[in-house]
Amino acid sequence: MDKKEINLVLKKSEKAFKIYRDISNVNRANFLRAIATEIEILGHALLDTASRETNLPITRLTGERGRTLLQLRLFADLIENGAYVEPIIEKNLRKMLIPLGTVAVFGSSNFPFAYSTAGGDTASALAVGCPVIVKGHPAHIETSRIVAGAVLKAAALTKMPDGVFAHIEGDIDVGQYLVKHPVVKAVGFTGSFQGGKALFDLANRRKVPIPVFAEMGSINPVFLFENALINDAEKISTLLADSVTLGVGQFCTNPGLIIGIESFGLTNFINLLKNKLKVKMPGAMLHQGIANSYKNGVKTMLSEKNVEITIFNHDETPINGFPVLGVTNGSEFLKNKTLHQEIFGPFTLVVICKNKNERDGIIENLEGQLTASLFAEPSDLKNQKKLIQAITQICGRINLNNVPTGVEVTHAMQHGGPFPASTDSRYGAVGQSAVLRWLRPISYQNFSEELLPNILKNEK
Repeated sequence: MDKKEINLVLKKSEKAFKIYRDISNVNRANFLRAIATEIEILGHALLDTASRETNLPITRLTGERGRTLLQLRLFADLIENGAYVEPIIEKNLRKMLIPLGTVAVFGSSNFPFAYSTAGGDTASALAVGCPVIVKGHPAHIETSRIVAGAVLKAAALTKMPDGVFAHIEGDIDVGQYLVKHPVVKAVGFTGSFQGGKALFDLANRRKVPIPVFAEMGSINPVFLFENALINDAEKISTLLADSVTLGVGQFCTNPGLIIGIESFGLTNFINLLKNKLKVKMPGAMLHQGIANSYKNGVKTMLSEKNVEITIFNHDETPINGFPVLGVTNGSEFLKNKTLHQEIFGPFTLVVICKNKNERDGIIENLEGQLTASLFAEPSDLKNQKKLIQAITQICGRINLNNVPTGVEVTHAMQHGGPFPASTDSRYGAVGQSAVLRWLRPISYQNFSEELLPNILKNEK
């Protein structure tokens, strides 16, 4: 799209906001439910298109579509009673949350439904009265167009204002133009650190800076404890091998780092993990660009000193990703920041620490993460409150005796974490906190009842 076309979209969105922000919660909820219904009506044809564009299997896409429908309906249920605006009434002072304005959403390459056109960013912004402009991801642009059509049909059926939703396409320049435009008041992004950080920096250089809520991935450290390794090494190695290779490793919650203290149990675990990875076959990645990036990341690891790399079932198919396991020591990990970087794909790195102090030093030096996981027996965690507190400082979700892949769609879920996992660790893209990204507080002082929003009026 050229700038003239984008300006027309932005003008319509600005006009729509003045109407849409005042539409009742019930009617906005009906709009969200109508979107879910229209996506359901698209049926198997939508799944076929997405599978052809992304190489993702129909079973995975069916589940993701279900999650997307659940998100839309979850936000519809959330807003109906108006409590999400957090009204506070104190004598002559009344406070509530109000919508920011137009939100620009950037579709994610690895989630064509749940984090793209009608995904969590779009659903949560529309829920609270913000028009949305989606920049479709080029890796699944036809899928994005089809879903956008369903959103627009739902908008027409529920009589939403023209411009409440728009779908645009284009290169990096189009995305930058969108973020810089004064009509846009906030940005939602799921993708790489480079992409998210570039948008964040751009938004902060504006004359009037705007918030960018970018989820940028992480290596999601997994901490293994002694008694757990003694009693459950077989189970833990199976769980982690499955999680590392799930979806050819193309999840932002992929366990890319496994940390343990040198012991027979850890050595046994590494051997078991290798055996599990030996039977994991290569798979087609989302697109050639991601496959190339993965192989370049593995190549970088191969060149690192003091890192043992094992490649499983390598083949020459350009788009395929194959399992890779790295093993290094704690001292090397602490001094080599290259080993801290995410390799998006079926790769994980095991770090063997010489003692607890070295492990704790690694925790202190780890960057912000979406998740951190612990495999431990109760005896392993006795008197370990300080350790657990230290881990909570680096992640948005701490997980006990389970793998980090799999983000439940529920209000108690936190999908986000300290920088660089995301640009704002207070909120995530899942659950009730997702709507707070697109709202700001306002106080009314000394206003008469008839001038106040209904939710701020005294109950009769």
